[in-house]
Amino acid sequence: MLNYIWAVMIAIGVIYGALTGNIEAVANGALESAGEAVQLCITMVGIMALWVGLMEIAKNSGLIASMTRGIQPFVSFLFPRLPRNHAAREYISTNIIANILGLGWACTPAGLKAMEELQKLNEEECRKTGRSPHTASNEMCSFLILNISSLQLIPVSIIAYRSQYGSVNPTAVIMPGMIATLFSTIVGVIFIKVMDRGRKGSG
Repeated sequence: MLNYIWAVMIAIGVIYGALTGNIEAVANGALESAGEAVQLCITMVGIMALWVGLMEIAKNSGLIASMTRGIQPFVSFLFPRLPRNHAAREYISTNIIANILGLGWACTPAGLKAMEELQKLNEEECRKTGRSPHTASNEMCSFLILNISSLQLIPVSIIAYRSQYGSVNPTAVIMPGMIATLFSTIVGVIFIKVMDRGRKGSG
């Protein structure tokens, strides 16, 4: 769907440029944007390598494992029906930690693995209840909501974008971002518990 949207936007831009006699400006803008995109990619690769390296150091030093154990009460609060020693817990915890640190590219693999493990649980439950396995479980929906709201202490990607495009103070977004994502996470958690209670009531 996004491919169609982008194709339509490009077509509109080219047609409008041709009709208004600005086709040369459209071509120059496309070339300049392509160059900026390459520069941004190089910048983001460097930053990604730095933070993924730091995450690997934190993992090997035991810091990630310690943080994972530390947020287990929070995970149990949000996912009360998730077995205590299930593999999904570790992936969910890693995803939350990476999100908090603003490492979107690092949290995605853990998020996908968490969903895979939650789907396995969902299929087991569906075999017992006769419910369709193509319907997301309560835990899967809760994890998705938590992932979208994602409290961030250091929005690494946004800071990198602001720095790339000449912001005087790229880190000025840290506090507003922290406040915004804190409120979005609180609202997300409240919504999860309200819907979870509604499910129990209907069950």
